[in-house]
Order: sequence, then structure tokens, then C-alpha cells
Amino acid sequence: MIGFLRTLRKEGPISRTTVTLADGVRLDGAILNRSAEDLQLLDDTHRLRLLRKSGEDRFREVTSQMDWTNYDGGTSGSRYSTAKQIDVANVKKLQLRWMFQIKGAPRELQGTPVVAGGVMYVTTVNECNALDAGSGRLIWRYQRPRTKGVASVAGTGVNRGAVVSGDRVFLQMDNAHLIALNRFTGALLWDVGMGDIRENYGGTAAPLIVGNMVVSGISGGDSGARGFVAAYDQASGKEIWRFWAVPARGESGAETWKGSAHEHPGGATWMTGEYDPELNTIYWPVGNPGPDLVGDDRLGDNLYTDSVVALEPATGALKWYFQFTPHDVHDFDAMAPPAMVDMEWDGKPRKLLVHANRNGFLYVLDRENGKFLTGSAITKKLDWASGLDSDGHPIPVPGKEPTYEGNLICPWLSGATNWYSTSWNPLTKLYYVQTEDKCGIYTRRDQKFEPGRSLMGGSFGSDPANPGSRQLRAFDIRTGKIVWEIPQVGAADSWGGVLTTAGQLAFWGDDDYSFSAADARTGKRLWSFQTNVMPRSSPMTYVFDHVQYVAVTAGNSVLAFALPETANEEAH
Repeated sequence: MIGFLRTLRKEGPISRTTVTLADGVRLDGAILNRSAEDLQLLDDTHRLRLLRKSGEDRFREVTSQMDWTNYDGGTSGSRYSTAKQIDVANVKKLQLRWMFQIKGAPRELQGTPVVAGGVMYVTTVNECNALDAGSGRLIWRYQRPRTKGVASVAGTGVNRGAVVSGDRVFLQMDNAHLIALNRFTGALLWDVGMGDIRENYGGTAAPLIVGNMVVSGISGGDSGARGFVAAYDQASGKEIWRFWAVPARGESGAETWKGSAHEHPGGATWMTGEYDPELNTIYWPVGNPGPDLVGDDRLGDNLYTDSVVALEPATGALKWYFQFTPHDVHDFDAMAPPAMVDMEWDGKPRKLLVHANRNGFLYVLDRENGKFLTGSAITKKLDWASGLDSDGHPIPVPGKEPTYEGNLICPWLSGATNWYSTSWNPLTKLYYVQTEDKCGIYTRRDQKFEPGRSLMGGSFGSDPANPGSRQLRAFDIRTGKIVWEIPQVGAADSWGGVLTTAGQLAFWGDDDYSFSAADARTGKRLWSFQTNVMPRSSPMTYVFDHVQYVAVTAGNSVLAFALPETANEEAH
């Protein structure tokens, strides 16, 4: 075991020790890491122990009291936490407690850290790091070489995180493999291929846990890969079912594809879905059709691209779908995360699915049947459509499609929002969205599918006459009205998401490259920490050793914030 752990960590020799706890219990095991104040120990029963000095020669065991085990914290997509030790009254005291740098990360981290049993798991491409969530000390690292020949964004080193269930942690590799690791040691338990990189498949997604399954999608849609969502047995890695986001010829929905583009249709599924255990339904967003900016050879609505699909967990069968942008030629994929909301609607309790879409509209659906309830614009820069009809379909404006010469269209290709997290807060009853008021130049070009190449069908850039602006907006989902907004200073090209808490706080990655907090009720700015790197991820929170932490990745580092120790003692 010691030799195996040394292989995983590659940080130096592993040695054994005997420690005594405060109650006199003695533990024997392997030292995974230590400092003057803490010790990370794998005991002889293979149980991971996180220890803190307690007196001259004794230790006390610590762990987390509130975890964050998957991408959005729970399976509702709300990115809301009931933690409230940090609140509007004391957030100004928030300070950096620890940071951990992933050396050699090929690009900025985009994942959300997850925490289970006192251990934080942070990923980059083909790598998972297990950290002591109270100190940031490395416990183990799993790493494998990057894969040559991976197309699209997966080949650039993007990875958006892991998910934890029981004694396993699951994550994707760049070559569209899904793997399971022992979460205490980092040992590889199984490795299954989801798709072939020769068909331009890649892996960037943080998986989702549903019962005894781990469910995940794939990347590569902008390179023509045909999207799907697949479920695997957690214990063995055996595939249980697969839902194809674009129907094959002869299947229902295939009639919405007229032309040869159906052979390489896109419809990637690289954002994490959500699960409603009460309705026993999986909700998964689907990406845009391909070629992204050219629709001549794919006439029709192009189902089920640019949609949210509701799936039966036992079989993967389609229950219903809602398509936000039929026959998309603007790359308006539906990768912005949906949130499940339970509230009174039209005088009766209703189960809702709320989605701020890249195309510039906010949608409220009945999540039992997919019925469109209401929709409204989330951006002040929207001219490709004049509004939504009674069924929630956008009403296109003629002449607002990509051209060979280049055409100015609003919003720009990155969208009025994108994959970074939104948040629904049940206390304020507001929906928080990072939005962009920004237009861009869409330029089309004719293009055919090639292995290992992009299939965008054009290019885009921002409006040279107006750089646009970025706002954090709080919406009343009943009316679609903006309750408050925080204008941000910057080029409107950042990607930081939102977290809200029971402490009445909203945390977000700001366009001025800071990590910030505001009063979730009023939008009043309360605190910020300058990271000096563009935010590319969404924050989370957890409670460790009875202290609430808020964590986010910035550049190639993980930053964990908490109140000063005296403030925490007062909070107790």
C-alpha cells in the first residue's frame, strides 16, 4: 500500500507513524501529508483520518459537517446552500484561509471543487487532487498523460470537475473515458470509454449521481460529434443505457433534419444535468447543432439540439423535451444549467424548471410535462429575435443570421449567459444570473466534417464599436423583471458563476477579475478579493470543523475563504 500511495502522490517518501488521539486511542498508518499543525493519515484499516494537533503530543480528528458532493452542490441545480455562518453582517471579515496550486495545469481551472467527508476533490485535465478541506494539504493525486489528437475544447485541457458517491470519485478524461477512483487512496477502480476520439468525442463534464448510477454526457459537438447521455453502474462501470441527443434516421425526431449535416449533427451534452428524486426524472441540457453557424444542409428544427430533455432514470427513455432555439445558426446551445424550483404558480403549487438561456431569454417550464409557462429577455442587447410566441418559441428577425461578410447580431456568440452557474434562492425567491449585454460579428464559411477538426462553420468576434458590459442580475421569475443588478467593470468576457446562501449572500466571479459578495436581497456590494485572473468557474461552500468555507478556483489555484477564528468562535 505504501508503494502504491507513493506512486499516486509523487511528492516524496511515504512513512508510517503511530499517533494518539485526545481520548487516548492510538492509530497506526501511513502519513500522506503533514504540517506543524495537521496530519493526513491512512490508517491500517484503509480509513482516511484528518488530524489536528491537540496539545503537545496528541491529535483530534476533524471532518466536514456540510458537504458539497456534486457540481451544483445538490441535484436541483439551484447552487444554493443552507450554510449561514457567513452572512451580510460579517462577510466583510472574510479572509483567505488557504490556497492550493495545481502545477502544470495547461489552462485555467473551470471546475467546481467538491467536498465529501472532509476531503476536497479538485480536477484539471486527466488529473484529480484530493485535499484536506480545512488546510488545502494534498492527500493524493491521480494523474495520467493527456491524449493526443483530441478535438475541440477537450483537447485544450478543459475539465469541469468530479462527483463523489460512497467511497468513489468519478470524473472524465479528455478522450471521453469515464473513470472511478477510490476516494480515500486515488486507486483506479474502473475505466470505461464513452466515445471514440476519431469521431471527435471528448470529455470535459462533471458527472451526476442518480441512485446506483453515474450519469454523464460528452463534448465534441462543435466538431460534429453526435451527442448522448449515458448511465453507468457505479460499482462496475457497466453501461446501463444511452440516450442519443440526435435521433438516428428512421427514429422519431429525425424528420427535423433534412440534409447531410445529420451525419455529424452535434448536440453535445457536456454540462451536468439535474435529477428530481420525487418525480424520478433526469433533466439534461443539449448543445447546438452542427455546423454551428450554417444551417443550409440541416433544414428543420434539428431535434433535440438546443433543448432540455427529461429522461426516465431506469431506461434513459425520453419523457418530454423543450427546444429553446429551433434550427439554431448562432451557436446558442442550452448548456446554461437549469434550476428546479417548487413554488406557487397561478394559485397552486407547481414544480418548475427555470433556465436562463444563451439565446437571451429566461424560461419557466412545468418540469412535470415540459409545458412553457413564461419567458422574457435577460439582456438589453437582443435583436436576433423579437420575442417568444405563446409556445415559447423565439420569433426570428429576418437578416439576423451569419453571413460571409460578417453580420452584427445581439447577443454575441458566447451568449447573454453561458454554462457558468446560476442560482435560485428560496429565501429571497430570486433567480441570479450572470448576464452579458454584448453584440458580436458572426461570419459564416462553408465547411465539411473532418476528424480532429472544428465544425463551427464560421467565426465570431465582439463588436469593435461597443465592447459590451456584464451584469449580475436578480430576476423575479414570475414577471421576468430585474429586481436588482450589479454592473461590472471589465471587457464582458469573464466566466464566473453565482452561489447564494442562507446567509442572504450572493457570491460570484466578477468581470474585474475579483471574487465578490453582495447582499442577495438588495444587490449591495459587501466584499471582494482581487484574484487578478479571469474567473472561469463557479463557487461553492461547505462547513469543515464547524467553520463555513467558500471556495472557488482562479487561474490554476483553489482559494478557500472563511471568517477569522475569533469571528467563528462568536458565531458558535
